[in-house]
Amino acid sequence: MRWPQRQRQGMGMKYIFITGGVVSGLGKGITAASLGRLLKAHGLRVTLGKFDPYLNIDPGTMSPYQHGEVFVTDDGAETDLDVGHYERFIDVNLDRACNTTAGKIYWSVLSRERGGDFLGGTVQVIPHITNEIKDRIYRMGKSGADVVIAEIGGTVGDIESQPFLEAIRQVSVEAGRENVLYIHVSLMVSIAGELKSKPTQHSVKELLSIGIQPDIVVCRTEDDLTQEIRDKIGLFCNIPPECVIQNATANNLYEVPLLLQKEGFDTVVCRKLHMDVPPADMSGWQAMVEEMGRCDQTVVIGLVGKYVSLRDAYLSVAEALRHAGLPVHAKVSIEWINSEQVNDLNAAEMLAHCDGILVPGGFGDRGIDGKISAARYAREHGVPFLGICLGMQMAVVEFARNVCGLESAHSGEFDHDTEVKVIDLMPDQKVVTDLGGTMRLGLYPCRLTAGSKAAAAYGNTEIVYERHRHRYEVSNEYREVLEQAGLLVAGLSPDSKLVEIMEIAGHPFFVGVQFHPEFPSRPARPHPIMAAFVKAAYERGKNSL
Repeated sequence: MRWPQRQRQGMGMKYIFITGGVVSGLGKGITAASLGRLLKAHGLRVTLGKFDPYLNIDPGTMSPYQHGEVFVTDDGAETDLDVGHYERFIDVNLDRACNTTAGKIYWSVLSRERGGDFLGGTVQVIPHITNEIKDRIYRMGKSGADVVIAEIGGTVGDIESQPFLEAIRQVSVEAGRENVLYIHVSLMVSIAGELKSKPTQHSVKELLSIGIQPDIVVCRTEDDLTQEIRDKIGLFCNIPPECVIQNATANNLYEVPLLLQKEGFDTVVCRKLHMDVPPADMSGWQAMVEEMGRCDQTVVIGLVGKYVSLRDAYLSVAEALRHAGLPVHAKVSIEWINSEQVNDLNAAEMLAHCDGILVPGGFGDRGIDGKISAARYAREHGVPFLGICLGMQMAVVEFARNVCGLESAHSGEFDHDTEVKVIDLMPDQKVVTDLGGTMRLGLYPCRLTAGSKAAAAYGNTEIVYERHRHRYEVSNEYREVLEQAGLLVAGLSPDSKLVEIMEIAGHPFFVGVQFHPEFPSRPARPHPIMAAFVKAAYERGKNSL
């Protein structure tokens, strides 16, 4: 459904800003994504963006323990994990304009200052930094969207967030208050079973002190808001009670837009922004959520990684696995297995209960031996296996060692001295001068090998495009040796220089991919490789009963 163009012509660009209060990790990203889903269901064209106040240029060099996974867009931007939520909810491939950090802002301004752009003037937070932030916001509005939803990272009151809050305050002056909406997501504290609104009141007071009056307060809560609480928050925050929206914990992440719709969230947003739009058609989304709830079988997938204590480190992988369960009407239960604790001696004990084994991507040598052992167990015991990026590379190392007899085989990333680098930098790659300097990032083509399991998963198409984030490749020097021993190269770059997909011939399902199939996966449209893997795991689990 699309809102007719003739009805759009009289409407200026609409900007929605989402801030957070009291504590971090409230789910601003899910609130933003859910609102995007609802507005799209009204026929509007929506784009979303994340503005993070940290000074890193992007999260690409940050430990997942610091900021969760790094989500990669088609154009190769390393972004915040919330961008993944945005894509999954509104089903739009976003780009680098949709994630801005304070580091990018200051880098841009200072680079221009060094180039003489400011004619010797003093460079200040206001107007130079705030102007740069606003430019990024307005740039998002040039994407053809009707509505820009911008999430401001951090918590109101944080010193590093102040330039971003000042910038979005200025947008309402420049774009017109009737075209700007402020939504504040705040925690409702419960003490002895009684909800307390005081932290939310103080958080809104902090916003008011810098000139921002929130139009809507979204209350993150485990308990239902009473009308008394809504009235109280409305009174002290200068908003009508119907603009106090409950955001309760949902059983299913994808149920959140439906719960917010029941609260009248999108209705209030459209009314306040003077958008006369058709009713939201959420029937397809509702059917998908109901189908998820009807899944009565369980598939156990062992995810073997080194960051399993922080599950946000593998957020897109976990979501893509859950998406992949829908075609076989099964819930995917993920066993989070620390790769540092896996070895050849205990692999059976740790992995035997899994219907399938997935080894995800990553950087650094910690836990590498456990990933190799997991790949060996899956290969030798016929357990469906999917290796993603580094997971594929370690499966190749394992195969080279234990099938090809190349005992010293390893990746040049972790063993610079080995003579058998089955994983290595390509000859035309330059010396690494910075941590992102030689990485393949973003969308690249892959030519599939006819007759392979990968080609079958994709519907036997010839060329597919997938998102990458890596530096090392399967060495062409050892490709022939690996293939002669039974490793099938199921996908190559169009020039045949880079291995994109490998399989083990004769195995029920043993596939490694150099790219990241988890990123473009959607709840109602799982990635073909993920779906094929979960189906194989489901069949194995069903046959073992």
